[in-house]
Amino acid sequence: MAEPIPVDLTDLLTTNVVGHVSALRRDGTVAHYLMWVDHDGEHVLTSSMVGSRKAANWGRDPHVTLSVVDRDDDWRFLIIRGRVVDTRPDEGLAFIDKMSLRYTGQPYGFRERAREVFVIEPDHVISSRGRR
Repeated sequence: MAEPIPVDLTDLLTTNVVGHVSALRRDGTVAHYLMWVDHDGEHVLTSSMVGSRKAANWGRDPHVTLSVVDRDDDWRFLIIRGRVVDTRPDEGLAFIDKMSLRYTGQPYGFRERAREVFVIEPDHVISSRGRR
C-alpha cells in the first residue's frame, strides 16, 4: 500500500519545483535525473521519451528515490522512496504539455518522439515542514 504524502507538502510536487530522481543502473550504480514531477493524489508522476535509459533502468529494477525542496525554505522538503508501478503512453503528449506549461509557460516543444509516463508508488516518505 502506498504511503501517503503529507497534504501540506504536495505543492512541492504540483508546482514548478524540479524533482531529483534516482534509479539503479545495470552495474548497480545510481543514475540521477532532474525531472518535472506531478502528483495525482496517491502517486508521483514523471515522464521521459520512449526508449530512454530511465525506462530501461526502471524496467529492470523499479526502485526509485526522489526528492523535492522548496526554493524559499530548503528545510521544507520531501524525500520519497518507492517503485515505478506502471508505465503508460503519454497520449497526445498531454502529460508533458501539462508539465511544460507548469514549468515553462509553453506547450512542450519536442513533439517528434513518443513519450511515456511513469507512475511511482511511494513506499516511504521523509518530510520536513521547514523552519519554524
